[in-house]
Amino acid sequence: MDVVKKLSYRRYEAGSQRPIDAEVIAEAAVALTVNGEPWLSFLCTPQDLEAFAVGFLYNEGLIASRAEVGSVEVCGRGEMVDVWLTHGVEKPPQWRRTSGCTGGVTASTEDAGSARTYTIDDGGLVLRPEEVMGLLVRLFDAQELHRSAGGVHTSALADGDRIVVCVEDIGRHNTFDKIAGRCLLEGIVLPRRVLITTGRISSEMLQKAARFGAAMVISRTSPTSLSIELAERWGITLIGYARPDRFDVYAHAERIADGSNVPLSGR
Repeated sequence: MDVVKKLSYRRYEAGSQRPIDAEVIAEAAVALTVNGEPWLSFLCTPQDLEAFAVGFLYNEGLIASRAEVGSVEVCGRGEMVDVWLTHGVEKPPQWRRTSGCTGGVTASTEDAGSARTYTIDDGGLVLRPEEVMGLLVRLFDAQELHRSAGGVHTSALADGDRIVVCVEDIGRHNTFDKIAGRCLLEGIVLPRRVLITTGRISSEMLQKAARFGAAMVISRTSPTSLSIELAERWGITLIGYARPDRFDVYAHAERIADGSNVPLSGR
């Protein structure tokens, strides 16, 4: 299945018009089956679909390791992903639509008062402001689909120094699932985990980051009030409105150091 589609359109500008040949990002409905049983359909960019399916199951807490995945196969032209686990699993009785346009789905019914607890091992992660901004620049540099067609979110996993995995999708939730799946399928294990994204950080995004063990989440846009509350509770450094020359820290600023390597929260 094509990730981008070629098209022609007309541009009206400054009192004139002209034809434009360009590309637009593809949006596809992809069905997930688990152990032969239909589960649900996603709206997504049809790329990294094996990783998407496995990462979704991981982030939903239905699997914990690659060893639980017997096989994963994209069927047909990409209309379905078929996952067989090494054990039985009960299909959640209902799915809840998560926030935002092209939102994801989750079986979780947790709210702020009942949210589970995550233990974050940060591997001694402390970044200088210029390192945070440098990771954002590297994220922008890695936006291949966005450069060619636009209309996608980009998210990346970094070890604090370099980007290790980068994915793109029309859905911001999907990108975090794809990163988790890529790491499981490719055996990527990092002692320090930083997630960088162009998407808004809602509570579901923050929960996916916590499930993945990310000690720092950097977004080009805003966090929500609930994601800030959960980041404080779970020990995640939450950064929003990141730009190549500035950013805002909403939770656990102790992992951001100034030029003398003194954590900002220690001042």
